[in-house]
Amino acid sequence: MTRGRVLVLVPTYQECDTIGPLLARVRTVVPDADVLVVDDASPDGTGAVVDVLAASDPRVHLLRRPAKDGLGVAYVAGYTWGLTRGYDVFVQMDADGSHAPEQLPALLAALDAGVDLVVGSRWVPGGSVANWPRRREMLSRAGNAYTRLWLRVPVRDATGGYRVLRRGTVERLDLGQVASAGYCFQVDTVRRALKAGCRVVEVPIRFVEREHGESKMSRDVVREAAWRVTVWGAAARLATARDVLSKAARPPRDAAQRQE
Repeated sequence: MTRGRVLVLVPTYQECDTIGPLLARVRTVVPDADVLVVDDASPDGTGAVVDVLAASDPRVHLLRRPAKDGLGVAYVAGYTWGLTRGYDVFVQMDADGSHAPEQLPALLAALDAGVDLVVGSRWVPGGSVANWPRRREMLSRAGNAYTRLWLRVPVRDATGGYRVLRRGTVERLDLGQVASAGYCFQVDTVRRALKAGCRVVEVPIRFVEREHGESKMSRDVVREAAWRVTVWGAAARLATARDVLSKAARPPRDAAQRQE
């Protein structure tokens, strides 16, 4: 399938030390792709760093946002920017270097095979993490297992943020209805894609913990994810139960015909 124009979305907050080297790597690995940095008013000058890079590279763009509203909100803004400018393929990538740009060709190749959403996965065979404390690895594995079982989604790394999506997939996600502000945005978009009938595959990646700056993961982020996944799963089961009861209450078709 024809790939078309590619846009790499990179949300940032307080990433002035990492964004320059990351963009250089992206531009080397996928020179035909454009990059949009979505900066949430970073006080450390991240936006200014990108401004300088954009001035010398027409494929680098900056979308300034007025405040830090969360990862999901930043991605929705980036997708909206790209859709209005006619991009065909969207890439999600962290700004801290944990998602290696050198792995992006493998994700793009999987998309070229005819799927709709490619997830760079830490938890499929061949995937791995580096420099993570054991506690965080166990938290991620447990959270993904809970998500997979409770939401009944056949994805082992639904929280992973390294992704490639077709334009048509993004359009089917109904981003205007996405309420997840934090990392739960990743789970939300996977379940929406599957519900819409999109073809989803996982490609193993090596995730490397950031070397500079501070992680954006917090207890509030974890709590939001756990709460939303629980609510979504409960709502789906309730809808299924109602459907079963509704069908059970209907008279058999042949009985209804005899009454006529």
